[in-house]
Order: sequence, then structure tokens, then C-alpha cells
Amino acid sequence: MTNDSGNTLLALLTGAAIGAGIGILYAPDKGTKTRKRIKKKAIETSDDISSRITQAKEELTKTAEEKKVDFEQKLEETISNMSYKADDIITALEKKLSDLKSKNAEHQK
Repeated sequence: MTNDSGNTLLALLTGAAIGAGIGILYAPDKGTKTRKRIKKKAIETSDDISSRITQAKEELTKTAEEKKVDFEQKLEETISNMSYKADDIITALEKKLSDLKSKNAEHQK
């Protein structure tokens, strides 16, 4: 080997060693450690999603109950108002019927 070839080979080996060292320093964790991190993050995310779903369910249930009570109150008010109006209509119809009976009695005389 000539001197140039020796220097090139030495430079190549030195570069490979430096590259391997840097690669080891900056390499991600081992596969088992990475999988543990992924599993831990997945569990945390799952717990967070479950918590949010539970919270949303509770809020929806609360809102539904409030709307149900509100609806029942409005329905009761409407029925009550309709009852008064029905009484007024019945009274007016009874008066009309009475008037018609009177007129009919007069016509039959």
C-alpha cells in the first residue's frame, strides 16, 4: 500500500468510528424502551379520552334533564292555558245554545 492509500484508509476508518459514535449518542432509545414509552402514552391518551367521554356524558345527561324539566313546565303551562280557553269556549257555546233555544222557542209560538 502506498502512503496515500494508507492515509485514505485511516481517514475512512476514523470517519466511520466518529460516525458510529455520533450515531450511538443520538440514536433513539432501545426498542423495548421505545415500545414502553408508546404503550405508556397510549394508556395516558386512552385514560384522557375516557375521562373526556365521561365528562361529556355527564354534561349531556345534566342538560337533557334540565331540558326535560323545562319542557314539562312549559307543557303544563300550555295545558293550563288551553284549559282556561276551553272553559271560555264552552261558556260561549253554552250562551249561544241558550240564545238559540230562546229564539227557537219564540219561533215555535
